Amino acid sequence: MRFEEQLLMELKEEVGARAERRRRATRRLFAGGAVAALAAAAAVAVPLLTGSEPPAYAVSKAGDGTIRVEIKEFRDADQLERDLRQAGVSTDVTYLEYGTRCEDDRGRIVGGAESVATHDAFRDSASAKAARPSGAGVDIHPEFVGQGRTLVLDFSENPAWTPGAPTVRWQYRARVIEGQVKPCVVVDDPDAAASGS
Repeated sequence: MRFEEQLLMELKEEVGARAERRRRATRRLFAGGAVAALAAAAAVAVPLLTGSEPPAYAVSKAGDGTIRVEIKEFRDADQLERDLRQAGVSTDVTYLEYGTRCEDDRGRIVGGAESVATHDAFRDSASAKAARPSGAGVDIHPEFVGQGRTLVLDFSENPAWTPGAPTVRWQYRARVIEGQVKPCVVVDDPDAAASGS
């Protein structure tokens, strides 16, 4: 074999060996990229699946039977209803946009509609006694709700609220309904602007 032929064969072997090394390096990079993608997906999926997201609220029960709901975020209304039912009170919780509320006709109000028609009348009603604002939450008194009744709570969060600002963080309405509760029909709330936005 001549020198040129020998050199050509060695050159072909070297080119082939380099191509094989590149394929292996590419496979390693691809495998490493796949592992990194799986790790990133797990970092996102595990908190979603395990529920490590901070809770939207906290429910606690005092020795006198009062149920405290501390609201951190306005989400998970259905779960809050289940947790309150487990704590001993039937509720219907609705989160609304600020400046809106549920229409008044959600069912038969304990004490009649006149019991919530004026501020003075409301103050002495079962609805006012069943739920009272307290700090960043609401204190619920199940003894004013009773069996066969539902405490209807409508919350609306003020998007303009900031800590220390002279505005309200959220508003709520409480009604104790006898029997079936009708679905919320959202309407404008003219009182929202009066309470600070």
